[in-house]
Amino acid sequence: MDVLLLVAGTNEPSNSEMLADAFSQGMSQDHTMHVHKRKLKDLNIHHFTIDYYEPQCQMEEDFCEFQELLQKASGLVIATPVWNFGVPAHLKNLIDRLGSFALAEDRSTGTLKGLPFYLIFIGGAPAPAWKGMMQKTSSHLPESLKYFDASYVGHHFEGRCTKGRGKFGLVVDERPESLSEVRNKGHGFAKVVEEYHRTGKAPISKRAQSTIMRWG
Repeated sequence: MDVLLLVAGTNEPSNSEMLADAFSQGMSQDHTMHVHKRKLKDLNIHHFTIDYYEPQCQMEEDFCEFQELLQKASGLVIATPVWNFGVPAHLKNLIDRLGSFALAEDRSTGTLKGLPFYLIFIGGAPAPAWKGMMQKTSSHLPESLKYFDASYVGHHFEGRCTKGRGKFGLVVDERPESLSEVRNKGHGFAKVVEEYHRTGKAPISKRAQSTIMRWG
């Protein structure tokens, strides 16, 4: 079973990557799980234009590899910081480019066949701010993936990921409880991926959201 793990953080070291690695460790408790981690900052993916919807448009090497990994994957995980109430521009650009193969020719029918996905968000604000505003402002990410006919499984938000006001840096390495929680969530996601790999379908409760999106 293959899972594509995308890290949208740009710092080194990165809170996003450390939580992504913990999630991966949880998934890898099943030794049949192969996790392919890619850092978006290292990929050369051009800015979206409508030309990328045309069959004759030349796709760059990094995007072709991303497409191949996603199309053979049984699960998708994205770990991203939340900047200025949204995800980084390179992640939004990737979602825009994703439509070139994750939508059928009518550009309104998803082609990801119920692929289960999980999201890890990292922010400087506390959890109440996430629930009150940030979850809404970043909602385009899960909604876009559901529009592409992927199945939302869940998310984790890690707040207060700064060393102080206006001071950025690695903090989750000092949060063993958070790392343990994320590992457990990764293990739970692996069970969903296993079912999808075996049956070709995510659990019906997860598929329902994508169905509602298509009806809408």
